[in-house]
Amino acid sequence: MRTRLAIKASGIKVYLREIQLRSKPDAFVQDSEKATVPVLKLPDGKVIEESLEIMSWALSENDPGKWQDIMINEPDYSSNFLHELDGDFKQALDRYKYANRYHLDKKSALDFRGLGSIFLAKINKRLMENAHLSGPHQGFLDVSSLPFVRQFRIADPKWFDAQDWPKLHIWLQDFLASNQFDQIMEKLSPWSANQGDGVLF
Repeated sequence: MRTRLAIKASGIKVYLREIQLRSKPDAFVQDSEKATVPVLKLPDGKVIEESLEIMSWALSENDPGKWQDIMINEPDYSSNFLHELDGDFKQALDRYKYANRYHLDKKSALDFRGLGSIFLAKINKRLMENAHLSGPHQGFLDVSSLPFVRQFRIADPKWFDAQDWPKLHIWLQDFLASNQFDQIMEKLSPWSANQGDGVLF
C-alpha cells in the first residue's frame, strides 16, 4: 500500500502485477531473490525490493507534495521513527494480528499488542503537536506508517477504537475516507506471464 501511495503521488506510471504468493510466477521469482512483495523492476533492469526504498526512489524522481521534506528537516527523528516502525512495531503487529502463524497463544498475542500500543501512543503524541507526523502537511512518515496502523486496527477494531488516542483516530480515519486511499485499493486479478506487462497504474 505505501509503495502504491508514493508512486501515485509522484505521478510516475508503472505497471502493477498482482502476485499470488502461494503460486509465484517464474518471472517474478527470477526478478526477485527474496520473492516477496513489493518489488519494483526499473526499465534498466535494476530491481528494488524494499518498500521504503521504492518510496524513496519514486519521490526522488518527483515529489510534488514535498513528502520528503520531513527527512530533510528532521533527519534524526525520521530515521529513528522509520527504524522503530519497520522494526519493533512491525514485529509486534505481525505477532499480534497473525498469532496463529507464529504459534502464539492469546496471552502472547496480547503482549505483542501491548508492545505495539507503545508506538501508537507515540504517534498520537506527535499528532497532538503537529497536524501530521511529517509536520504541517502529510509526508513520508505518515504514508509509511498509515497502512501498518490500519492493519493493527483491523485485528480488533472495537478494542482499537476504544483506546485514548484521539488524534491518531482522526488521522487514520481521514486517510481511510480519502480519495488517496480509494485510488490504491483497486483489486486486481493475479498476474501471469501471458497477461503482458500488467495494469497501468
